[in-house]
Amino acid sequence: MNSKINIIEKEIQVKNYVTKSNLPASDYVINPYVGCPHSCKYCYASFMKRFTGHLEEWGTFIDIKQCDKEIDIKKLENKKVFLSSVTDCYNQFEEKYKITKKILEKLKDANCYVEISTKSKLILRDLEILKQIKKLKVAMSINTLDENFKNDMDNASTIKERLGTLKILHENGIYTILFMSPIFPYITNFKDIVEISKNYIDEYWFENLNLRGDYKNKILFYIQQKYPQFLSKYNDIYIKGNKQYWHDLAKEIKKYCENNNINYKNYFYHEELVKNK
Repeated sequence: MNSKINIIEKEIQVKNYVTKSNLPASDYVINPYVGCPHSCKYCYASFMKRFTGHLEEWGTFIDIKQCDKEIDIKKLENKKVFLSSVTDCYNQFEEKYKITKKILEKLKDANCYVEISTKSKLILRDLEILKQIKKLKVAMSINTLDENFKNDMDNASTIKERLGTLKILHENGIYTILFMSPIFPYITNFKDIVEISKNYIDEYWFENLNLRGDYKNKILFYIQQKYPQFLSKYNDIYIKGNKQYWHDLAKEIKKYCENNNINYKNYFYHEELVKNK
């Protein structure tokens, strides 16, 4: 746990762990926590504060969801269930509360498709449960090989730990996804990340950096301070709204993945995918 940040911790009661999803690739989502101490500087989920009444800064609070109602596994028959969309279900408080572990114990008996997305090596604690979930995919978010850049952006597991976790999951027969998200223009080198990991990754997901709300100015200020050589290009993309960089990168990813037989999905046009759903 990052000792520099004092996390405000609270247990709350909820009616159900399972909620309908508006994500393009899932029917239901499960978010065992409100808030996330990984405190990613680019986190879109910070908008959740509008609905939860938290006045604290995003990344400094965690609500632990307690629920008396059993998960209705019949309702999930042949459905796609995603953990988690607005938190990391393996944030460091999961070590103490084991909410995700309890949920997975239930899901292993469900005939549904389960996808887990995390940035934490803590998922390996539940390896034996994961191996019992028949239709499981695990995605690990990685958008750099530079630990310093990673440390500037989040408090989650190191890049080395994330890659090692994916390797262990793969060796245990679990379908692995490297979720390259968010791709920072001119900073994320997608080919380097694929090359170092391709022997134990079943699928790659690519998602672009979207900047909106409070964190837009924070990220642009960070670029100005740490990567001033790219500031005019970021202004072109994020102030002027020029999408050409993403169109060109999408073509490059497509060509590279097809030429190298890499299984992939491109989520650059996430909003359109949601509308089409």
